[in-house]
Amino acid sequence: MNRLSPKHLRLLETDWLHRAREDQLPPPEPWTTWAVIGGRGSGKTRTGAEWVRGLAIGDPVFSSEPVGRIALVGETFADVRDVMIDGPSGLLSLPRLGGARPVWQSSRRRVVFENGAVALAFSAEEPDSLRGPQFGAAWSDEVAKWRKAETAYDMIQFGLRLGDRPRGLVTTTPRPVPLIRRLLADPRTVVTRSRTADNADNLAPRFLEEVVGRYAGTRLGRQELDGELIEDRADALWTRDIIERARVAAAPALQRIVVAVDPPASSRAGADACGIVAAGLVADGTAYVLADATLERASPAAWAQAALALYHRLDADALVAEVNQGGEMVVAVLAEADPSVPVVSVRATRGKMLRAEPVSLLYARDRVRHAGVFPALEDEMCAFGPGGLPGGGSPDRLDALVWALTHLLLSPTTEPRIRRL
Repeated sequence: MNRLSPKHLRLLETDWLHRAREDQLPPPEPWTTWAVIGGRGSGKTRTGAEWVRGLAIGDPVFSSEPVGRIALVGETFADVRDVMIDGPSGLLSLPRLGGARPVWQSSRRRVVFENGAVALAFSAEEPDSLRGPQFGAAWSDEVAKWRKAETAYDMIQFGLRLGDRPRGLVTTTPRPVPLIRRLLADPRTVVTRSRTADNADNLAPRFLEEVVGRYAGTRLGRQELDGELIEDRADALWTRDIIERARVAAAPALQRIVVAVDPPASSRAGADACGIVAAGLVADGTAYVLADATLERASPAAWAQAALALYHRLDADALVAEVNQGGEMVVAVLAEADPSVPVVSVRATRGKMLRAEPVSLLYARDRVRHAGVFPALEDEMCAFGPGGLPGGGSPDRLDALVWALTHLLLSPTTEPRIRRL
């Protein structure tokens, strides 16, 4: 690097293959669709624009020969023009590699490259405009927000019939819509993922501080910043909307604080986690979830130390421990670690669903707040329904939450019953 001339250093600084992250470069063949799933500002548009240019000029990293006809499809024609073509990371804004810059012919709605290759602009609002034209490649941007997503996407597939290897690129922030589910389930789709934070060097510090800081860990933040596909189970006891409405930045002064522990039966590989959740109560009878310190595959000594550390950090009043798995051993482990801590033993006499239902009603009645974000716990809550969790896993975090809130808001000695009509 020290021996390179200033001219070559400038070229290297603008060279995409040198600067791109691994998730921004085409994955190994074979694939029919490359889905770039990422958060806002994670570099998806730059990835798409560089891919299109690489195909058009026949860069061997992208294609063995130039692709002469490429479709550019956005939600509206204005989106294609203002983002994919003329935006800050669009085709016309890419650093020049030598030769003439591609030309935007607005009257014909196409970008023309020096070698004669063309990229044609289409709106997903007009799926029928994709009938007839044919292409060797297509770039579809932000498909998760297309109103006519499946119809437009199907029309694109019918047009991909030129060359030896017609293929498509999809760049989008995910949403739980049918087309996204379909793409992710298709074995011919290769997925790369990126977060907003991965592109922090190219984003305004104020955006990172105010927007990322405000939404990190929330459902909206996980979707829009981390590029996660967040879905609700239709028959779950909790929904994301209920949890988001219950979220606050911090808890007020608390009258009581408890730490609940749902210990595993074993610490061997594959065993359940040890659920450890803290919650507190204010004078008006509202409970606040304060922390999730759940441990995966922890020994009795390890989970006891973690639970007691949280107890002392929050200056809690009691430690609530389920004793179904281990009986007196659970209390003995905690007492040995710190005999000064009061331990309340609880025993489950009914199934997890029946124990969780009264607690879910507390959320519906606006009796519970989440002081902060607890992604893993909230995922369990929104995935838990009749029959438990999908895949049969144990809801260890949820169990601990249920014990903590039951102790604070419902009978601490008897499990509440639901009257069924």
